[in-house]
Amino acid sequence: MDQSVALYIVPTPIGNLGDMSSRAIEVLNQVSLIACEDTRHSGKLLSHFGITTKTTALHDHNERARAQWIVDQLAAGQSIALISDAGTPLISDPGYHLVSHVRQSGFNVIPLPGPCAAITALSASGLPSDRFTFEGFLPSKEKARADKLLSLKEDPRTLIFYESPHRIEHSLTTMVEVLGGDRHVVMAREVTKTFETFLSGPVSEVLAKVSTDPNQQKGEIVLMVHGYHLSDDEAIPTVAINTLKLLCEELPLKKAAAIAAQIHGLKKNALYKYGLESDL
Repeated sequence: MDQSVALYIVPTPIGNLGDMSSRAIEVLNQVSLIACEDTRHSGKLLSHFGITTKTTALHDHNERARAQWIVDQLAAGQSIALISDAGTPLISDPGYHLVSHVRQSGFNVIPLPGPCAAITALSASGLPSDRFTFEGFLPSKEKARADKLLSLKEDPRTLIFYESPHRIEHSLTTMVEVLGGDRHVVMAREVTKTFETFLSGPVSEVLAKVSTDPNQQKGEIVLMVHGYHLSDDEAIPTVAINTLKLLCEELPLKKAAAIAAQIHGLKKNALYKYGLESDL
């Protein structure tokens, strides 16, 4: 198998065309085919940079069916690039099934670094970035959205969501109801574009700003939420207690408390104290 033949994962700008890397342009010019989420949308980008490589559509509705066809092109010696409408492919965009199938078929997958709305917004948010979880889009239906947030309520990591402008008010309202109005959030809108804005503060205050300013309900949105913070007088999260109990079945309490604390981002002394008091 020709090791030079590969599927390239190529990020494209999320707003500012100046963020297109010279390597991305080089790869898109050199491959035999570019698989695009939307060929009409990507056509404008490719035209701007003078890229004339043939394109084909690969999106949510045809990805599974097209994956084998892409592999057949690779087998014929054609290198292929995958791009989405904006940002890094596969991050809330199509590509997972394709990349998995290409790897299983024995071909190289080569990623290029580049724009990603979630990471770009996080870097400027002022929220903890040592541990975070990307959750994509929240469910559109109210109950499912509330259930999803409830499952993340005691997660100590920074939570990152994408949100559409017509649902941002609903999502912020649900966050107030489930996480509490004091939970700190940062809403990044139109990142890298002309009207880029960051709103930061308790979620109830951010909701009030969004509700009274129609401009904050436009464009692409990254919504970031401060992780759950356990104060000294709060109860230990149930999920951490369950982890501690499981670990204590195989390990001494001190060791179990240290591991459980590391998993859930808690203080080991608090877990150790709980274990002693509960006679684990």
